[in-house]
Amino acid sequence: MKRTVLTLTITAGILGFLRFTGCQASGVGDPCVPESEGADQSPNPNYFSAAEPSVESKSFQCQTRVCLVNHFQGRVSCPFGQLDGGVGPAGSDGQLCASLPITDPGYCGPCKITGTTTDVPGYVPPECTDRTANKAVYCSCRCSNAEGKTDDGNTYCSCPDGFMCANNLIDQVTSTDTGLAGGFCIKNDTAYVAGQSCSQGTCTPGAADQTGCVQ
Repeated sequence: MKRTVLTLTITAGILGFLRFTGCQASGVGDPCVPESEGADQSPNPNYFSAAEPSVESKSFQCQTRVCLVNHFQGRVSCPFGQLDGGVGPAGSDGQLCASLPITDPGYCGPCKITGTTTDVPGYVPPECTDRTANKAVYCSCRCSNAEGKTDDGNTYCSCPDGFMCANNLIDQVTSTDTGLAGGFCIKNDTAYVAGQSCSQGTCTPGAADQTGCVQ
């Protein structure tokens, strides 16, 4: 009897611990690279537009299986983008880019198809300095349905500290999976504002303020 009581006590303790540490263990906020960056669709390379958000479900990089792209421009693996013809950005062949703490050969152009040494063909826009990958691309989870509610019988997550539920972030039209329409956890103070977000400049090698561009 004592052994049973002890087992139940330990089990209850573990469940309580998981309940209060679930945010830290959820994986929300972990970095991820969208799988579309690994697909070569020459001559038109895959890159994201800040005009609209998107989600990739079944991402094996995320505990949540969801990689969120929240109004992000360019490619996560190539923050400075590249010019037409696959040429690196201005300064990439000189001291400006060479002076940056970069070890990935595709980081500063020419861009590389993720996981390969193959150059990405065509133009790729640089990231916006106020919506760099660390602020706009990461693992997330669905926190509400398309109506901004959680009482429809489906399972939704609670956003951890430092995150908020952005209701209606993905609508039924832009989602390729009807089960992904609705709200998702985003980092605090990173909500997209049309006409304001992505208007503070882009990641440029050697520019004075490139916070977040070099990670």
